[in-house]
Amino acid sequence: MDDRRVISGIIFVIRNGLRWRDTPVDYGPHKTIYNRFVRWSRLGVFNKIFAELASKAGTPARVMIDATHLKAHRTAASLLKKGLFPTYRAHERRLELQAACGLRRPGAATGHAAHRRPDERFQGRSADAARLPKAKELLGDKGYDADWFRDALAERGVEACIPSKSNRKIRIDHDRALYRQRHKIENMFGRIKDWRRIHTRYDRCAHTFMSAICIAATVIFWL
Repeated sequence: MDDRRVISGIIFVIRNGLRWRDTPVDYGPHKTIYNRFVRWSRLGVFNKIFAELASKAGTPARVMIDATHLKAHRTAASLLKKGLFPTYRAHERRLELQAACGLRRPGAATGHAAHRRPDERFQGRSADAARLPKAKELLGDKGYDADWFRDALAERGVEACIPSKSNRKIRIDHDRALYRQRHKIENMFGRIKDWRRIHTRYDRCAHTFMSAICIAATVIFWL
């Protein structure tokens, strides 16, 4: 089977939310398409393609960060055994996709259990903040208002445009006109969730689900 034909089948399934067995025969045997998708996902092929394209965009002047909820299908219920998220419990049928983007295109993405606060989703703290795309400014909602996160951004020379939480004793000013630009990352999430296998997560394993996200982002924003 030609690889391009297989990739076209993978894209068709992810975009339309089909079961792999329902792949149109024009793309070849569904087992071949599924097996190559899993094999390439384990090798990190789609993640590397996305990262390479994103790196060629240059350094954005402004980065926006946010997260969106993704509903899990019943077929993705046994995530704890599959090792997707250590903190995931069977009765929690949601997780969150966290992403950073420039003007409109995503530059980095990761997944987290939905019950965690935004400032808790960074495991390595300063190390995780360093993985964000370099920029002069970073826009985020008040869920990212944490002193350690602001300090990590300041160390990198990034100006934080983040509203203060209601319980912060000394409020930190932010550029309100600039903050209104944050709707662009919401628009980005909306376009990615138009792909049905991302809007409703069927994948049990982390590598296949993140590969689906990378494929959608690559096709929508980089190709």
